[in-house]
Amino acid sequence: MSAELKSRTESLSGRPTADAQLARALLAAVGGPPVRIALWTGESVAVREPAEATVRMRDRTALLRLLVDPDMNFGDAYADGSADVEGDLAQLIELIYRSRGRAGPLAALLRGALRLLMRPHSNTLAASRENIQHHYDLGNRFYRLWLDREMAYTCAYFPSPETGLEEAQVAKFDHVCRKLRLRAGERVIEAGCGWGGFALHAARCYGVKVRAFNISREQLAWARERARELGLQDRVEFFEDDYRNIAGRCDAFVSIGMLEHVGRGNYGALGRVIDRCLTEAGRGLIHSIGQDRGKPLNAWIERRIFPGAYPPRLGEMMQVLEPRRFSVLDVENLRLHYALTLEHWLRRFEAARDEVRAMYDETFVRVWRFYLSGSLAAFRAGELQLYQVVFNRAGSNELPWTRGYLYDAAGR
Repeated sequence: MSAELKSRTESLSGRPTADAQLARALLAAVGGPPVRIALWTGESVAVREPAEATVRMRDRTALLRLLVDPDMNFGDAYADGSADVEGDLAQLIELIYRSRGRAGPLAALLRGALRLLMRPHSNTLAASRENIQHHYDLGNRFYRLWLDREMAYTCAYFPSPETGLEEAQVAKFDHVCRKLRLRAGERVIEAGCGWGGFALHAARCYGVKVRAFNISREQLAWARERARELGLQDRVEFFEDDYRNIAGRCDAFVSIGMLEHVGRGNYGALGRVIDRCLTEAGRGLIHSIGQDRGKPLNAWIERRIFPGAYPPRLGEMMQVLEPRRFSVLDVENLRLHYALTLEHWLRRFEAARDEVRAMYDETFVRVWRFYLSGSLAAFRAGELQLYQVVFNRAGSNELPWTRGYLYDAAGR
């Protein structure tokens, strides 16, 4: 082991115990981050100094679980309290993300083998509904505690880092509408509409007619009530249906935060849907979490939070578009905007944790704290990206000459 990874171990006897050696092996397996492991025996282990965060282990079982599969079992150990963190949880996870590239090939091979043994989730029609309901049908009351007033559960767009979350989510809606160059009277199809924030904004502020599709009943109930409150029932229709069943023509096709749930095997199906719906002069936009290198979603998040989810590489996103002869017009990466969005969500969640605990329990609070913190760390460290891809049909010349239309003085 290199000098950088030499353990600094303090034990009651003055020599490292077997448990301390296991803790040292765990830190080495994840690349030797500047993290201290405090054991139930009173010992502590760090392989890089100064340690910037501390993980406290309750017992040997918890430590062994982390050694077997840290990606999966760290979240579970934090959720049940057998592992706890002193300091900033998101910062600790970011340190691990940034360090694990230094882990040896054997550690990477073992992680890959363990993932192969895990049964992948399906994205059939029935399974997709079950996967979505697992996460999004927890109850509108829960999400209302920490999302913005429009209930936007996707990356916001911050004109400046000082912009508030409420304003940044509306700015995201505007950013998408401008990229699509929406005009009054046009027809828009939205696949995976969440709580309806974008559809309602586009209809109210840009004068378009929107047909929006979703398979979460909780979200659709909220969206339909909001449409009634705003008097937009004649311009926005919400359908409880899978994206594969979308039909009808449109001038603009938009998907915000759905591609992550489609699954690589269904990219062709989504492309066929867009092809049959979009007019010859139509435009489209796909907004999706992505990644630079093809690898499965974090095992714990995939199992506990988002079953069936996969963040595509940019090249994989082209599998939706290129076979149907769509041309990419614009690609933007909003990674740091998603990190800032998650900072806002995490602060709001922590402010509401007592209410969340009363609705569910302490384990639920810890699961969601770990999920939000881990997601924040992943975007900060570049493990995840946020892509917006704009496209139209190949050969269509109805194009803006410059990108100035995105940033005009009116902000519209």
